Amino acid sequence: MEIIASLEELDKVVTYLDTTLPSNTIVFLRGDLAAGKTTLTQAIAKAKGIVSEVTSPTFSLQQCYMGEDGNALYHYDLYRLEYEEFMQMGLFEEFEKSGWHMVEWGSDELKSFLVHVGYNVTTVEIEPSPNGRTYKIVI
Repeated sequence: MEIIASLEELDKVVTYLDTTLPSNTIVFLRGDLAAGKTTLTQAIAKAKGIVSEVTSPTFSLQQCYMGEDGNALYHYDLYRLEYEEFMQMGLFEEFEKSGWHMVEWGSDELKSFLVHVGYNVTTVEIEPSPNGRTYKIVI
C-alpha cells in the first residue's frame, strides 16, 4: 500500500495502519533523517489515546507509552546499535510485550530474525514527495 499524505493528512496513514495491523505488531520505520518517523509515531500515539509527549528515544533506545484504553506503544531508536548489541542487551525480550513496537533504524538482520521467529512485522518506508510524504507500507 502506498499513501501520499501531508502532515495534516497523516491520519489517513494512521487509520490504514490501525485497521490493518494486529494489536501486537512490530513496525519498522524506514527513512532518512527528518523523514517523519517520529512524527508518524506521535500521530499513532495520539490515535491510541496517549496523552504524554512522544519524543525520539535517541539516547534512551526505548520509550514506553500507555494509552487511556490500556493499549501500549513502544518506540525504539536503534541508530548506531548493531544487531548483536541489541540481542546482547536483552532488548529482544521487549517484543514479547503486548502492543505496537515502532522501530526506527532497525537493521535488516533484526527484521529478518523477527520474521523468522514468527512476529508480525510491517515496514513503513517514508520518502519526501511534492505534496508531503509518501508512505510505502509493506505487511
